[in-house]
Amino acid sequence: MLTIHAADELRLRWDTEPVRDGAVAVRGDRVVGAGPLSELRERFPEARLRRWPGVLGPALVHEGPLPQAPSPRERLHAVLKSGSTAVLERYTDTAELRAAAVRNEIAVLPRVRESVIVDTGRADLAVFDTDGACVATVCAGRLVHRRR
Repeated sequence: MLTIHAADELRLRWDTEPVRDGAVAVRGDRVVGAGPLSELRERFPEARLRRWPGVLGPALVHEGPLPQAPSPRERLHAVLKSGSTAVLERYTDTAELRAAAVRNEIAVLPRVRESVIVDTGRADLAVFDTDGACVATVCAGRLVHRRR
């Protein structure tokens, strides 16, 4: 299914100027377009639209130890709720954590990498409100967290 995620602002990288009323089009687990919402609606008129308040950008890499929780799944869900869709390998030090990461399509990285939205790249997105709280997280094209 084709989905357009739109927000007040879009940042393709967190250190770039925002695109006002920006959006990212996602098909499956891949980005198929990014830019002004009006352009993406024209390119993909059949797409479902999800509109978010705040700033839409690339999902983050969780750089420290995973939050404590009763189960590996809950530890990784806490990471997703923070707007991160990747963790560092050194913090997934049990078979259970690694298996939970694979099941949830959370990227396990040997080192920190730049977070960026690119055409044909994996659709890992996060939306943050003006206070910096995560509103929504998309991991490999799936909406995995939405603040109510």
